[in-house]
Amino acid sequence: MSAYPASTRTSLRHRATSSVSLPLAVIAGLHPKRNRNRTLLLTLLAIVSLSVFFVCSRYPIPMSPAYLRWPVDSEPSDDQLVLPVQPHPPETAPKKHHQKLAGGRPSITLTPEQELAAVSSFLASLPQNVIPLSVDPSLPIDPELVLDFDTRSPRAAEEVERVVEDVWSRNPVLLYGKLYSPPTREIKSILASLNLRPPPFTMDVDMRDDKEVLEPILFRLTAMPELPILLINGQPVGSLERIREMHASGELHALIKAAGAVIGGGRRRKHGK
Repeated sequence: MSAYPASTRTSLRHRATSSVSLPLAVIAGLHPKRNRNRTLLLTLLAIVSLSVFFVCSRYPIPMSPAYLRWPVDSEPSDDQLVLPVQPHPPETAPKKHHQKLAGGRPSITLTPEQELAAVSSFLASLPQNVIPLSVDPSLPIDPELVLDFDTRSPRAAEEVERVVEDVWSRNPVLLYGKLYSPPTREIKSILASLNLRPPPFTMDVDMRDDKEVLEPILFRLTAMPELPILLINGQPVGSLERIREMHASGELHALIKAAGAVIGGGRRRKHGK
């Protein structure tokens, strides 16, 4: 026989059942949240794994420990990664090719007589033609500065001979002098008395912008020590004293006629106007 009344036993049974069923209900209610947390954690792990895999596959060299441990100055071993040698950028090739073409055929070399003719032709053709001040007058001038054709062409030598012939046929008597120099004025007076055709071409070197380089160039090419320099058919006549002697003896007249100029031709041409 039980020590508790029936009503009391019923109350205790109901209380015991309630105390047992409450924690189970709470635990059962917590299971969906635990499952969601587990799913979320697995998803994050999958995303991180995919990201690491993508980075390692996209940038394998920086992620390689062997690359980080490889000294720069040491030779790689067989188990280390050896990168292929990259060729030079393609844009450097055209420059080398262009330099090879430009230096394939050298420019023509002028003799002193040809250089004097080329310089004289260049200066007589246009008043604004000047010798660049960057030119070294002690060295042969670059033919491309004073010739108007391709000095590297196979026919450059023939073209130079045409320049030599043309400049002295157009200017058989040419005088390089100074504007206020008494010797220059005396030579101009002698030439004026001959009334030459074509008239002598005179140039006052001291009045030009390129006098600093032109004057020593003329000294080098004519072997004359100073101005004025009288050229007949491209050849220097000599000093003022020599010109006086040749004029008095008639030798100057014969030399001018041999060069192709006509003595007295200027006066007859003037009357024919």
